[in-house]
Amino acid sequence: MPGSTARKLLHLRSGEYLGFDKLVVATGARVRTLNVPGNDLAGVQYLRSLEDSKTLRAQAAGAKRALVIGAGFIGMEVAAVLAQKGVSTTMVLPQDRIWKRFFTPAMSAFLESYYRARGVAFRKQSKLAELHGPGAVSSAKLESGETLACDLVVVGIGVVPVTEPLANSGIQLDNGALVNEYLETNQPNIYAAGDVANYQDTLYGKRRRVEHWDNAVSQGQHCARTLLGERAPFVHVPYFFSDVFDLSYEFWGDPAGAGEIVERGDLSGPSFSVWWLRQKQLVAAFTMNRPDEERDAAQRWIAARQPVSAAKLKNSESVAEAAIE
Repeated sequence: MPGSTARKLLHLRSGEYLGFDKLVVATGARVRTLNVPGNDLAGVQYLRSLEDSKTLRAQAAGAKRALVIGAGFIGMEVAAVLAQKGVSTTMVLPQDRIWKRFFTPAMSAFLESYYRARGVAFRKQSKLAELHGPGAVSSAKLESGETLACDLVVVGIGVVPVTEPLANSGIQLDNGALVNEYLETNQPNIYAAGDVANYQDTLYGKRRRVEHWDNAVSQGQHCARTLLGERAPFVHVPYFFSDVFDLSYEFWGDPAGAGEIVERGDLSGPSFSVWWLRQKQLVAAFTMNRPDEERDAAQRWIAARQPVSAAKLKNSESVAEAAIE
């Protein structure tokens, strides 16, 4: 922290000590940075803070060719914005398709096609080897040996939880601060929330650390209620949304371990939904430009562990007919 959890003291950088009765650790996360030659060249940007956003906006205004390293949440949004600004944009990713962790092959294929039609190129199953330039980046070499001209590189390869202030505090650490289903650390009256919290997810029966503002807001609200005397487990359906080009989509839950996938709509067009089921229970859902009833059912069914008929979910006009009473 450093300081003393037993004596409930924080040691500040100013040298002061600050006492507490209860404490919420919300140190967040920092961007994972490139570890290649040339990573310190001008024109290599990350997107984490408002200042990062302002800098990136200014550099994009004069950029002609950009590389986006990574094809997750940040990478996809940045690539879309750069392409709309007329910047020739290439996404470099180690996987064989975009957002493989969440998307099905058909979903990845649709979005890749959508991006290509709007000027975005892909280098899949590729890794960056080094960056070159006279002070500012002017080209990038991939591990395959291919060299790509660029005057802007935007890196979106994830974040790392900030746990250094917790060293020697007695708080158990493992990919963040370990907390139970109540967001309590192993130290009395000390909690953790947000990107740094590795919590026990009772909804899915697994440990989870979520790197998204929706989770941070929900956990912050939960800790506030706890500090006011309420004691209840943190139960939350993981969620994110994104707007890319003229598409808007939302994703709820965790598709890992799903045994069946149901599609509604036409996956070759901009309006479809995908539903992941495990033993007839909905565990994840994706909707893009779909009726409100699908959006409403997704989160509600996941939270309620609602049994669902895959056949009716696929073929019924209304998703409500798929719920098994």
